[in-house]
Amino acid sequence: MAEEAWHAARLIPTSGIRGAEEQERRATSALLAVMASVREFGRALVAPLGAPGGHIETFIEVPFDVDERRVYPDGLIRVTRGQRSWVALVEVKTADNQLQVSQLEDYLDVARAENFDVLLTISNELVAIPGAHPTEVDKRRLRKVALHHLSWTQVLTEAVMQKVFRGVADPDQAWILGELVRYLEHPRSGAMQPQDMGASWVSVREAVSAGTLRPGDKTASEVAARWDQLIRYACLRLGRQLGIEVQPVLSRKELSQPPVRVQTLVAVLSDGGVLTGGVRIPDAIAPISVDADIRAGKVICSVDIDAPREGRQQTRVNWLVRQLKDSPDDVRVDAFVAHGRGSSTSEMLRDVRIDPSKLTPDAKRELRSFRVARSTPMGSKRGEGRGSFVTSVLDALDIFYGDVVQNLRPWAAKPPKLRLPEPGQVGEPSVPKDLPSTSLSSQDGVEEPGFIT
Repeated sequence: MAEEAWHAARLIPTSGIRGAEEQERRATSALLAVMASVREFGRALVAPLGAPGGHIETFIEVPFDVDERRVYPDGLIRVTRGQRSWVALVEVKTADNQLQVSQLEDYLDVARAENFDVLLTISNELVAIPGAHPTEVDKRRLRKVALHHLSWTQVLTEAVMQKVFRGVADPDQAWILGELVRYLEHPRSGAMQPQDMGASWVSVREAVSAGTLRPGDKTASEVAARWDQLIRYACLRLGRQLGIEVQPVLSRKELSQPPVRVQTLVAVLSDGGVLTGGVRIPDAIAPISVDADIRAGKVICSVDIDAPREGRQQTRVNWLVRQLKDSPDDVRVDAFVAHGRGSSTSEMLRDVRIDPSKLTPDAKRELRSFRVARSTPMGSKRGEGRGSFVTSVLDALDIFYGDVVQNLRPWAAKPPKLRLPEPGQVGEPSVPKDLPSTSLSSQDGVEEPGFIT
Protein backbone atom coordinates (compact mmCIF):
# COMPACT_ATOMS: atom_id res chain seq x y z
CA MET A 1 0.00 0.00 0.00
CA ALA A 2 1.28 3.50 -0.86
CA GLU A 3 2.40 5.66 2.06
CA GLU A 4 -0.02 8.39 0.94
CA ALA A 5 -2.82 6.29 2.46
CA TRP A 6 -1.14 6.04 5.87
CA HIS A 7 -2.50 8.24 8.68
CA ALA A 8 -0.01 9.91 11.01
CA ALA A 9 -0.41 9.19 14.70
CA ARG A 10 -1.85 12.13 16.60
CA LEU A 11 -1.35 13.13 20.20
CA ILE A 12 -5.06 13.97 20.48
CA PRO A 13 -6.95 11.68 18.07
CA THR A 14 -10.45 12.47 16.82
CA SER A 15 -11.25 8.81 16.12
CA GLY A 16 -13.36 6.92 18.62
CA ILE A 17 -15.53 9.87 19.71
CA ARG A 18 -18.96 8.47 20.50
CA GLY A 19 -21.62 10.93 21.56
CA ALA A 20 -21.65 14.35 23.23
CA GLU A 21 -20.40 13.11 26.62
CA GLU A 22 -17.27 11.54 25.12
CA GLN A 23 -16.74 14.64 22.97
CA GLU A 24 -16.88 16.98 25.98
CA ARG A 25 -14.63 14.78 28.11
CA ARG A 26 -11.96 14.52 25.43
CA ALA A 27 -12.06 18.26 24.60
CA THR A 28 -11.81 19.18 28.30
CA SER A 29 -8.95 16.80 29.01
CA ALA A 30 -7.01 17.87 25.91
CA LEU A 31 -7.38 21.58 26.61
CA LEU A 32 -6.52 21.41 30.30
CA ALA A 33 -3.55 19.09 29.72
CA VAL A 34 -2.08 21.46 27.12
CA MET A 35 -2.68 24.46 29.39
CA ALA A 36 -0.56 22.78 32.08
CA SER A 37 2.11 21.62 29.62
CA VAL A 38 2.54 24.76 27.50
CA ARG A 39 3.14 27.51 30.02
CA GLU A 40 2.77 30.43 27.59
CA PHE A 41 -0.62 29.16 26.37
CA GLY A 42 -1.91 28.39 29.84
CA ARG A 43 -0.86 31.82 31.07
CA ALA A 44 -2.53 33.53 28.09
CA LEU A 45 -5.88 31.93 29.01
CA VAL A 46 -5.88 32.37 32.79
CA ALA A 47 -4.24 35.80 33.10
CA PRO A 48 -7.36 37.69 31.87
CA LEU A 49 -9.37 35.79 34.50
CA GLY A 50 -7.27 37.27 37.32
CA ALA A 51 -4.86 34.38 37.93
CA PRO A 52 -1.37 35.22 39.20
CA GLY A 53 1.72 34.21 37.26
CA GLY A 54 2.67 30.83 38.66
CA HIS A 55 2.62 27.06 38.31
CA ILE A 56 -0.51 25.74 36.57
CA GLU A 57 -2.10 22.42 37.55
CA THR A 58 -5.22 21.01 35.89
CA PHE A 59 -7.68 18.25 36.82
CA ILE A 60 -10.84 16.80 35.30
CA GLU A 61 -14.15 15.68 36.86
CA VAL A 62 -13.31 16.62 40.44
CA PRO A 63 -16.19 15.54 42.77
CA PHE A 64 -17.88 17.95 45.22
CA ASP A 65 -20.94 17.69 47.47
CA VAL A 66 -23.81 20.20 47.21
CA ASP A 67 -26.98 19.82 49.30
CA GLU A 68 -26.32 16.11 49.88
CA ARG A 69 -25.73 15.64 46.14
CA ARG A 70 -22.45 14.89 44.42
CA VAL A 71 -21.60 17.05 41.42
CA TYR A 72 -18.71 16.75 38.96
CA PRO A 73 -17.49 19.93 37.28
CA ASP A 74 -15.74 19.09 34.01
CA GLY A 75 -12.43 20.46 35.20
CA LEU A 76 -10.42 22.45 37.72
CA ILE A 77 -7.47 24.81 37.22
CA ARG A 78 -5.12 25.69 40.09
CA VAL A 79 -2.41 28.33 39.80
CA THR A 80 0.09 28.53 42.65
CA ARG A 81 2.57 31.30 43.32
CA GLY A 82 4.34 31.19 46.67
CA GLN A 83 1.69 30.94 49.37
CA ARG A 84 -1.08 32.16 47.10
CA SER A 85 -3.39 29.71 45.34
CA TRP A 86 -5.93 30.68 42.68
CA VAL A 87 -8.56 28.12 41.66
CA ALA A 88 -11.14 28.03 38.86
CA LEU A 89 -13.83 25.42 38.23
CA VAL A 90 -14.45 24.65 34.56
CA GLU A 91 -17.70 23.68 32.83
CA VAL A 92 -17.47 22.61 29.17
CA LYS A 93 -20.01 22.12 26.39
CA THR A 94 -19.29 21.08 22.80
CA ALA A 95 -21.20 21.09 19.51
CA ASP A 96 -24.55 22.89 19.90
CA ASN A 97 -25.05 21.97 23.57
CA GLN A 98 -26.03 24.94 25.75
CA LEU A 99 -24.85 25.82 29.25
CA GLN A 100 -27.46 24.97 31.90
CA VAL A 101 -28.45 27.46 34.61
CA SER A 102 -28.92 24.78 37.29
CA GLN A 103 -25.47 23.32 36.64
CA LEU A 104 -23.76 26.70 36.76
CA GLU A 105 -25.50 27.70 39.97
CA ASP A 106 -24.47 24.41 41.61
CA TYR A 107 -20.85 25.02 40.64
CA LEU A 108 -21.03 28.62 41.87
CA ASP A 109 -22.22 27.29 45.23
CA VAL A 110 -19.29 24.86 45.29
CA ALA A 111 -16.83 27.61 44.43
CA ARG A 112 -18.19 29.86 47.16
CA ALA A 113 -18.10 27.08 49.78
CA GLU A 114 -14.53 26.11 48.82
CA ASN A 115 -13.30 29.71 48.56
CA PHE A 116 -12.49 29.25 44.88
CA ASP A 117 -12.07 32.33 42.70
CA VAL A 118 -13.72 31.69 39.34
CA LEU A 119 -16.19 29.55 37.44
CA LEU A 120 -15.06 29.36 33.81
CA THR A 121 -17.45 28.12 31.13
CA ILE A 122 -16.38 27.04 27.64
CA SER A 123 -18.85 26.39 24.84
CA ASN A 124 -19.63 27.33 21.25
CA GLU A 125 -21.84 30.19 22.43
CA LEU A 126 -20.42 33.56 21.39
CA VAL A 127 -21.01 36.89 23.14
CA ALA A 128 -20.57 40.19 21.31
CA ILE A 129 -19.92 42.25 24.46
CA PRO A 130 -16.53 41.58 26.15
CA GLY A 131 -17.05 40.27 29.67
CA ALA A 132 -20.68 39.29 29.10
CA HIS A 133 -21.94 35.75 29.73
CA PRO A 134 -24.40 33.85 27.52
CA THR A 135 -26.29 32.38 30.50
CA GLU A 136 -28.22 34.38 33.09
CA VAL A 137 -27.66 33.18 36.66
CA ASP A 138 -28.74 34.42 40.09
CA LYS A 139 -26.59 37.53 40.68
CA ARG A 140 -26.41 36.77 44.42
CA ARG A 141 -24.22 33.77 43.64
CA LEU A 142 -21.65 36.08 42.03
CA ARG A 143 -20.84 38.09 45.15
CA LYS A 144 -17.70 36.12 45.96
CA VAL A 145 -17.10 34.12 42.77
CA ALA A 146 -16.45 35.55 39.30
CA LEU A 147 -18.16 34.00 36.27
CA HIS A 148 -16.23 34.05 32.98
CA HIS A 149 -16.91 32.58 29.55
CA LEU A 150 -14.74 31.53 26.62
CA SER A 151 -15.99 30.26 23.29
CA TRP A 152 -14.14 27.42 21.61
CA THR A 153 -13.38 29.88 18.83
CA GLN A 154 -11.61 32.14 21.34
CA VAL A 155 -9.62 29.17 22.67
CA LEU A 156 -8.60 28.15 19.15
CA THR A 157 -7.70 31.73 18.26
CA GLU A 158 -5.53 32.08 21.37
CA ALA A 159 -3.76 28.80 20.59
CA VAL A 160 -3.01 29.81 16.99
CA MET A 161 -1.81 33.28 17.98
CA GLN A 162 0.46 31.86 20.69
CA LYS A 163 2.02 29.25 18.43
CA VAL A 164 2.27 31.18 15.17
CA PHE A 165 2.71 34.80 16.19
CA ARG A 166 3.86 35.08 19.81
CA GLY A 167 5.87 31.87 19.85
CA VAL A 168 6.57 29.07 22.34
CA ALA A 169 10.10 28.79 23.75
CA ASP A 170 10.29 25.00 23.89
CA PRO A 171 9.99 23.20 20.49
CA ASP A 172 8.32 20.15 22.03
CA GLN A 173 5.73 22.33 23.76
CA ALA A 174 5.14 24.18 20.49
CA TRP A 175 4.42 20.82 18.81
CA ILE A 176 1.99 19.90 21.61
CA LEU A 177 0.15 23.20 21.15
CA GLY A 178 0.01 22.54 17.41
CA GLU A 179 -1.66 19.19 18.10
CA LEU A 180 -4.35 20.96 20.15
CA VAL A 181 -4.93 23.39 17.27
CA ARG A 182 -5.21 20.49 14.83
CA TYR A 183 -7.70 18.75 17.12
CA LEU A 184 -9.92 21.81 17.67
CA GLU A 185 -10.01 22.51 13.92
CA HIS A 186 -11.36 19.01 13.21
CA PRO A 187 -15.17 18.86 12.74
CA ARG A 188 -15.51 15.93 15.17
CA SER A 189 -13.93 17.83 18.07
CA GLY A 190 -17.17 19.71 18.76
CA ALA A 191 -15.48 23.12 18.56
CA MET A 192 -17.62 24.64 15.82
CA GLN A 193 -17.98 27.93 13.99
CA PRO A 194 -21.45 29.54 13.77
CA GLN A 195 -23.41 27.27 11.43
CA ASP A 196 -26.63 29.16 10.85
CA MET A 197 -28.72 32.18 11.82
CA GLY A 198 -31.18 30.20 13.92
CA ALA A 199 -34.68 28.85 13.42
CA SER A 200 -36.17 32.34 12.98
CA TRP A 201 -33.92 33.38 10.08
CA VAL A 202 -36.21 32.39 7.21
CA SER A 203 -39.35 33.95 8.71
CA VAL A 204 -37.51 37.19 9.58
CA ARG A 205 -35.97 37.40 6.10
CA GLU A 206 -39.41 36.98 4.51
CA ALA A 207 -40.95 39.55 6.87
CA VAL A 208 -38.25 42.07 5.99
CA SER A 209 -38.85 41.54 2.26
CA ALA A 210 -42.60 41.97 2.77
CA GLY A 211 -42.16 45.02 5.03
CA THR A 212 -44.09 43.41 7.89
CA LEU A 213 -41.29 43.06 10.48
CA ARG A 214 -41.89 45.09 13.66
CA PRO A 215 -39.39 46.04 16.41
CA GLY A 216 -41.43 44.12 18.98
CA ASP A 217 -41.19 40.79 17.15
CA LYS A 218 -39.33 38.24 19.27
CA THR A 219 -37.91 36.58 16.17
CA ALA A 220 -36.18 39.84 15.22
CA SER A 221 -34.33 39.88 18.56
CA GLU A 222 -33.20 36.29 18.03
CA VAL A 223 -31.79 37.09 14.57
CA ALA A 224 -30.12 40.26 15.89
CA ALA A 225 -28.40 38.25 18.63
CA ARG A 226 -27.22 35.68 16.06
CA TRP A 227 -25.89 38.48 13.86
CA ASP A 228 -23.87 39.87 16.78
CA GLN A 229 -22.42 36.40 17.39
CA LEU A 230 -21.49 36.16 13.72
CA ILE A 231 -19.67 39.51 13.83
CA ARG A 232 -17.81 38.38 16.95
CA TYR A 233 -16.82 35.14 15.23
CA ALA A 234 -15.67 37.09 12.15
CA CYS A 235 -13.41 39.18 14.43
CA LEU A 236 -11.86 36.10 16.01
CA ARG A 237 -11.44 34.40 12.64
CA LEU A 238 -9.77 37.44 11.08
CA GLY A 239 -7.61 37.97 14.16
CA ARG A 240 -6.40 34.38 13.91
CA GLN A 241 -5.21 35.05 10.36
CA LEU A 242 -3.60 38.40 11.17
CA GLY A 243 -2.10 37.53 14.56
CA ILE A 244 -3.73 40.47 16.35
CA GLU A 245 -6.83 41.07 18.44
CA VAL A 246 -9.72 42.20 16.24
CA GLN A 247 -12.75 43.63 18.05
CA PRO A 248 -16.34 44.45 17.07
CA VAL A 249 -17.19 48.15 16.91
CA LEU A 250 -19.45 49.04 19.84
CA SER A 251 -20.42 52.32 21.46
CA ARG A 252 -19.77 53.00 25.14
CA LYS A 253 -23.47 52.69 25.83
CA GLU A 254 -23.65 49.32 24.08
CA LEU A 255 -20.65 48.09 26.08
CA SER A 256 -22.16 49.11 29.40
CA GLN A 257 -25.74 48.10 28.52
CA PRO A 258 -25.75 45.01 26.24
CA PRO A 259 -29.57 45.04 25.68
CA VAL A 260 -29.20 48.44 23.99
CA ARG A 261 -27.15 46.80 21.24
CA VAL A 262 -29.90 44.32 20.39
CA GLN A 263 -32.55 47.07 20.47
CA THR A 264 -30.52 49.18 18.04
CA LEU A 265 -30.03 46.25 15.66
CA VAL A 266 -33.74 45.37 15.71
CA ALA A 267 -34.76 48.99 15.07
CA VAL A 268 -32.48 49.28 12.02
CA LEU A 269 -33.53 45.84 10.76
CA SER A 270 -37.26 46.53 11.00
CA ASP A 271 -36.96 50.04 9.54
CA GLY A 272 -34.45 49.53 6.72
CA GLY A 273 -34.10 45.77 6.37
CA VAL A 274 -30.37 45.94 7.17
CA LEU A 275 -28.24 44.15 9.76
CA THR A 276 -25.37 46.47 10.68
CA GLY A 277 -22.03 45.79 12.33
CA GLY A 278 -18.43 46.91 12.43
CA VAL A 279 -14.95 45.47 12.86
CA ARG A 280 -11.96 47.33 14.31
CA ILE A 281 -8.54 46.05 13.20
CA PRO A 282 -5.48 47.51 14.96
CA ASP A 283 -3.41 49.83 12.72
CA ALA A 284 -5.94 49.64 9.87
CA ILE A 285 -6.86 53.00 8.34
CA ALA A 286 -10.38 52.90 9.86
CA PRO A 287 -12.99 50.44 11.17
CA ILE A 288 -14.74 48.31 8.56
CA SER A 289 -18.53 48.55 8.37
CA VAL A 290 -20.33 45.30 7.53
CA ASP A 291 -23.96 45.63 6.45
CA ALA A 292 -26.26 42.85 5.29
CA ASP A 293 -29.01 44.42 3.17
CA ILE A 294 -31.70 41.75 3.21
CA ARG A 295 -34.03 43.50 0.77
CA ALA A 296 -31.28 44.05 -1.79
CA GLY A 297 -29.68 40.66 -1.16
CA LYS A 298 -26.25 42.23 -0.74
CA VAL A 299 -23.42 42.18 1.82
CA ILE A 300 -21.76 45.61 1.81
CA CYS A 301 -18.35 46.18 3.35
CA SER A 302 -17.08 49.76 3.50
CA VAL A 303 -14.45 51.99 5.08
CA ASP A 304 -14.43 55.79 5.53
CA ILE A 305 -11.19 57.66 4.79
CA ASP A 306 -10.20 61.29 5.37
CA ALA A 307 -9.08 63.02 2.19
CA PRO A 308 -5.77 64.92 2.05
CA ARG A 309 -6.01 68.47 3.40
CA GLU A 310 -3.91 70.08 0.69
CA GLY A 311 -3.60 69.99 -3.07
CA ARG A 312 -6.15 70.28 -5.89
CA GLN A 313 -9.34 68.21 -5.74
CA GLN A 314 -8.24 65.87 -8.51
CA THR A 315 -4.88 65.41 -6.76
CA ARG A 316 -6.74 64.17 -3.69
CA VAL A 317 -8.65 61.65 -5.81
CA ASN A 318 -5.42 60.45 -7.42
CA TRP A 319 -3.94 59.92 -3.95
CA LEU A 320 -6.70 57.41 -3.21
CA VAL A 321 -6.69 55.75 -6.64
CA ARG A 322 -2.96 55.04 -6.41
CA GLN A 323 -3.53 53.11 -3.19
CA LEU A 324 -6.33 51.11 -4.82
CA LYS A 325 -4.24 50.03 -7.82
CA ASP A 326 -4.65 46.32 -6.96
CA SER A 327 -8.32 46.52 -5.89
CA PRO A 328 -11.16 45.06 -8.01
CA ASP A 329 -12.90 47.25 -10.57
CA ASP A 330 -16.29 46.75 -8.89
CA VAL A 331 -15.25 48.71 -5.79
CA ARG A 332 -17.38 51.83 -5.32
CA VAL A 333 -15.88 55.18 -4.31
CA ASP A 334 -18.05 57.89 -2.72
CA ALA A 335 -16.75 61.44 -2.33
CA PHE A 336 -17.91 63.83 0.40
CA VAL A 337 -17.40 67.58 0.27
CA ALA A 338 -17.16 70.14 3.04
CA HIS A 339 -20.51 71.44 4.33
CA GLY A 340 -22.40 68.97 2.18
CA ARG A 341 -25.07 66.46 3.10
CA GLY A 342 -24.46 62.92 1.94
CA SER A 343 -22.02 61.99 -0.78
CA SER A 344 -21.62 64.54 -3.58
CA THR A 345 -20.58 61.91 -6.14
CA SER A 346 -20.35 58.14 -6.35
CA GLU A 347 -18.50 56.22 -9.05
CA MET A 348 -17.10 52.75 -9.68
CA LEU A 349 -13.34 52.42 -9.30
CA ARG A 350 -12.91 51.28 -12.93
CA ASP A 351 -14.39 54.61 -14.10
CA VAL A 352 -12.43 56.72 -11.63
CA ARG A 353 -9.20 55.13 -12.85
CA ILE A 354 -9.95 56.34 -16.37
CA ASP A 355 -11.20 59.80 -15.39
CA PRO A 356 -10.57 60.94 -11.77
CA SER A 357 -12.46 64.18 -12.42
CA LYS A 358 -15.74 62.24 -12.31
CA LEU A 359 -15.55 62.43 -8.52
CA THR A 360 -14.94 66.19 -8.60
CA PRO A 361 -17.55 67.78 -10.90
CA ASP A 362 -17.28 71.03 -8.94
CA ALA A 363 -13.62 71.91 -8.44
CA LYS A 364 -14.56 74.76 -6.08
CA ARG A 365 -16.02 72.45 -3.44
CA GLU A 366 -13.42 70.97 -1.12
CA LEU A 367 -13.21 67.18 -0.81
CA ARG A 368 -13.16 66.17 2.84
CA SER A 369 -13.51 62.36 2.85
CA PHE A 370 -14.06 59.21 0.81
CA ARG A 371 -15.99 56.01 1.36
CA VAL A 372 -14.69 52.88 -0.31
CA ALA A 373 -17.24 50.08 -0.49
CA ARG A 374 -17.84 46.75 -2.17
CA SER A 375 -21.11 44.83 -2.53
CA THR A 376 -21.25 41.05 -2.93
CA PRO A 377 -24.22 38.68 -3.23
CA MET A 378 -25.78 37.68 0.09
CA GLY A 379 -26.38 33.99 0.71
CA SER A 380 -29.95 33.12 1.61
CA LYS A 381 -29.56 29.65 3.08
CA ARG A 382 -29.87 29.31 6.83
CA GLY A 383 -27.23 26.59 7.18
CA GLU A 384 -23.53 26.56 6.43
CA GLY A 385 -21.60 26.03 3.21
CA ARG A 386 -21.88 27.48 -0.25
CA GLY A 387 -24.84 29.81 -0.72
CA SER A 388 -25.37 30.28 3.02
CA PHE A 389 -25.75 33.66 4.70
CA VAL A 390 -22.96 32.99 7.23
CA THR A 391 -20.41 32.03 4.57
CA SER A 392 -21.27 35.02 2.37
CA VAL A 393 -20.68 37.47 5.23
CA LEU A 394 -17.39 35.90 6.33
CA ASP A 395 -16.06 35.72 2.77
CA ALA A 396 -17.10 39.31 2.02
CA LEU A 397 -15.21 40.66 5.05
CA ASP A 398 -12.05 38.63 4.39
CA ILE A 399 -11.90 39.59 0.72
CA PHE A 400 -12.62 43.27 1.35
CA TYR A 401 -9.86 43.53 3.92
CA GLY A 402 -7.36 41.68 1.72
CA ASP A 403 -8.20 43.49 -1.54
CA VAL A 404 -8.85 46.99 -0.19
CA VAL A 405 -8.27 47.89 3.44
CA GLN A 406 -4.83 46.39 4.05
CA ASN A 407 -3.43 48.50 1.17
CA LEU A 408 -4.69 51.85 2.49
CA ARG A 409 -2.59 54.33 4.47
CA PRO A 410 -3.79 57.62 5.98
CA TRP A 411 -2.65 60.89 4.48
CA ALA A 412 0.08 62.74 6.37
CA ALA A 413 1.05 66.38 5.83
CA LYS A 414 4.61 67.13 4.78
CA PRO A 415 6.75 68.81 7.47
CA PRO A 416 7.29 72.57 7.00
CA LYS A 417 10.53 73.63 5.33
CA LEU A 418 12.94 76.33 6.44
CA ARG A 419 12.80 79.58 4.49
CA LEU A 420 15.82 79.93 2.25
CA PRO A 421 18.02 83.07 2.63
CA GLU A 422 17.73 85.90 0.12
CA PRO A 423 19.91 85.62 -3.01
CA GLY A 424 23.48 86.61 -2.20
CA GLN A 425 22.80 86.30 1.53
CA VAL A 426 24.60 83.61 3.58
CA GLY A 427 23.10 82.38 6.83
CA GLU A 428 21.01 84.73 9.01
CA PRO A 429 20.80 88.41 8.00
CA SER A 430 23.29 90.59 9.83
CA VAL A 431 22.05 93.13 12.39
CA PRO A 432 23.82 96.50 12.68
CA LYS A 433 25.68 96.93 15.96
CA ASP A 434 24.18 100.37 16.57
CA LEU A 435 20.47 99.97 15.93
CA PRO A 436 18.97 103.48 15.78
CA SER A 437 15.93 104.20 17.89
CA THR A 438 14.06 105.20 14.76
CA SER A 439 14.27 101.73 13.24
CA LEU A 440 10.94 100.24 12.26
CA SER A 441 9.32 97.77 14.66
CA SER A 442 6.48 95.29 14.35
CA GLN A 443 4.75 97.29 17.08
CA ASP A 444 4.77 100.59 15.22
CA GLY A 445 1.26 101.93 14.81
CA VAL A 446 -0.18 99.78 17.61
CA GLU A 447 -1.57 101.98 20.34
CA GLU A 448 -1.69 100.59 23.87
CA PRO A 449 -5.04 100.84 25.68
CA GLY A 450 -5.38 104.06 27.63
CA PHE A 451 -2.42 105.72 25.89
CA ILE A 452 -3.17 109.25 24.71
CA THR A 453 -1.04 110.87 22.05
